Amino acid sequence: MTAPGHSLAIDAGSRYVRLARVGPGGTPEPVEPEGAVPGEGLPVPGAAAGDRGAALRAAYDAYLRHHDAPHRLLVVVPQHDRAAHARRAADALAAPPGAGPAPDVRTLATPHAVLALLRHTGGVAPGRYAVCDLGAAAAEVSVCTVTPGAVAVAATSRHAPDDGYGTGFDTALLTRAGLPPDEDHRRALAAVRAEPGAARRLGLVLDRAARDPGRFEATAVHHVAGRPVTAGAVRSALPLLTDGLDRALAEALGPGRDTPLALVGGVARLGPLRPHLDGAGRPLTALPEGTDPAHAAVLGAALVAAGRVDPADRYPYEVRVGAHRTEAGHPADSELLVSAAGTLEPGGPVVFAEADGQRIGVRTRADHPVRVRVGAPGSGAGTPVRTLTLPGGDATDRFHVGVRIAVDGTAALVLHPLGAGTPGAFPLGILPADIGTDSKEVGP
Repeated sequence: MTAPGHSLAIDAGSRYVRLARVGPGGTPEPVEPEGAVPGEGLPVPGAAAGDRGAALRAAYDAYLRHHDAPHRLLVVVPQHDRAAHARRAADALAAPPGAGPAPDVRTLATPHAVLALLRHTGGVAPGRYAVCDLGAAAAEVSVCTVTPGAVAVAATSRHAPDDGYGTGFDTALLTRAGLPPDEDHRRALAAVRAEPGAARRLGLVLDRAARDPGRFEATAVHHVAGRPVTAGAVRSALPLLTDGLDRALAEALGPGRDTPLALVGGVARLGPLRPHLDGAGRPLTALPEGTDPAHAAVLGAALVAAGRVDPADRYPYEVRVGAHRTEAGHPADSELLVSAAGTLEPGGPVVFAEADGQRIGVRTRADHPVRVRVGAPGSGAGTPVRTLTLPGGDATDRFHVGVRIAVDGTAALVLHPLGAGTPGAFPLGILPADIGTDSKEVGP
């Protein structure tokens, strides 16, 4: 049994659900409940295939059969469609009627979980990074801006073939070996890849096959169920991975090639991806020594769940709105700081403009459009977001002005009347997360 008040992190993939918690020494470590495949996690039950919520529930129930319920439960969710995944996780892990109190369930997107692990170990400095989550179903690239107190996702792209990303690659290898691409043979292929020395042998044989295909193409790099998986089969199937990753990188990053990449997910274990990226001039960010790429996200989430590292899931820039003041009897344009850098949290409360700890009351005029701008504190660098026409009031109407960010990343400017009245929200869209590149105005 586990100590009361402990925390747990869960990351549900399309084939395996991985669990982790922080051990007595403060180091995050995988948890393998009964039925787990060593080094992989709990297989997703056939009945839950394609249903992330059902897979989460099944894995959590398996954990509870041998452990006390955690006080805090952090679920890793994909960056794409983050809000929908968060709702499904909350619904799936809610305590059934009569089962006692549910744990405090929260979610963290994959790039934030991975960067939490890297920040905890000193693996990243402030700057721009791309977290490449390479799994059985898809390759997802999230471009992140890291500041001392916040991490924001600037862009996300996803390559998800109908037959799967890593799954499609494995299907091609097994088919070339004359084996049916069923779950038993997929697990057997994963097992031989994990054998000591297998990765080194794969690299050596592929390197020789690239120099002398006629001699080494038929050389076996693995044996699955007595059948050889040859260097030629790997070389012919590898573009299923590299081409898809290249497309996702190009879509997320554009032509730039200097952004460091963090490769995570089960497919990131495959050694030939690294020389491909090296050859393309893509710098790589190393994971902490000994970290299995497939467990990087859940290990980072375990650190966050245990309070060992700040998730930094906050907006890294200031949000300002244009204001009109009267100075010495003359009108003057200025800006009002609504939220300071690192204070807005996705799904968190509205942050209101304040002075000396008190909310500021402002008056609106319909004939004075207001420009919303984001910027880096103290640098003057920034970019406009949207120009809004707010409803006007009479001379006595005053509002508190704030901003909020929903779980899906969309922001809104909020006007809260000081007197009677209903608060109003005015959409801002997705706030720029990298003012070095997100320089165009969003929306009309």
